[in-house]
Amino acid sequence: MRRHLLFGTELYALPILQPIAAAARAQNAEVAWFLDGGAAGHALPSGELRLRDVAAVRRWRPDAVFSASNDVPHVFPGAKVQVFHGFSVGKRSEGRGHFRIRGWFDLYCTQGPATTRPFQALADQLGHFVVAETGWPKLDPLFAAGDAAAGLRAAAGGRPVVMYASTFTERLTSAPALIDEIARQIATGERYWLLTLHPKSAPEWMVRYRALAGPHAQFLQADALIAMLRAADVLVCDTSSVVPEFALQGKPVVTFRNNAVQPYMIDIGEAGALEPALRRAFAPEPALRSALDTLSAQIHPYRDGRSSERVLAATEDLLAGRIRPRAAKPANRLRKLQSRLHLRYFGPAG
Repeated sequence: MRRHLLFGTELYALPILQPIAAAARAQNAEVAWFLDGGAAGHALPSGELRLRDVAAVRRWRPDAVFSASNDVPHVFPGAKVQVFHGFSVGKRSEGRGHFRIRGWFDLYCTQGPATTRPFQALADQLGHFVVAETGWPKLDPLFAAGDAAAGLRAAAGGRPVVMYASTFTERLTSAPALIDEIARQIATGERYWLLTLHPKSAPEWMVRYRALAGPHAQFLQADALIAMLRAADVLVCDTSSVVPEFALQGKPVVTFRNNAVQPYMIDIGEAGALEPALRRAFAPEPALRSALDTLSAQIHPYRDGRSSERVLAATEDLLAGRIRPRAAKPANRLRKLQSRLHLRYFGPAG
């Protein structure tokens, strides 16, 4: 029986890792969690096994560790599997952003051709990891049967539903620029709004957007993201990985000063342009619909809700030796020391 450890450092890791946990249990594997950083204070549902320190992880001895973070503790036993915390949205250069190789992982489970091609090229060049295109586990519930969003739509009372989300990056966030216009629109009651901010957003904006909740709007945490994505008809955002996640459903997106504008986006530069952009989004032209279809084919062509199963299958191929890196991972001495200091662990590794 396999043992799989789920590792996350932010609250948004939970909806990425939970589908893997469910798929692993369906295959009679044992599952445990290790939450660090911003996720450390989050309570898991009753019955979940949570390991609190490195010693507990080493006693449990996982076969694989699935990380929804940029790194993973090298002192944990098991194969290290990267499942990503979002899509590449061009916030940073490739050398610093989505395609940065930090030397922690044995297997990268990519989301679609747009990520598979660059990571495979890096694997061919570096040799110390392998790549498998699996789709993204977080989106399994997005395409699954059932309707987790029914409650949110019921609250809308038949009105059109707009979702607002924003990145935390100070130079990219739309939260300061759009709050007055969003507050004005919420007050009219014409549409129902679902509001969320990145967990790392400045406290000031968390407070002000929470205060908009009422009969025409709800504020929700990041762990309710999938239900929000399913419930909303249109998204308003900026430069956040939520943008492609939402657009994969074939639903229009209004972006505010996106730093890598794509054909499937309706991008605006001023708050006053939001209302006309929303009107366009609720009646998208054929060219916009075609651009949404093209996006899906490139970044996440899977609609079967079984990406977690493909992640587990690729991991089993790695564990069984059917796929394997051809070179050892880099020494990473400084990063490993920093990791040990953070975890307060100085015993054996791996």
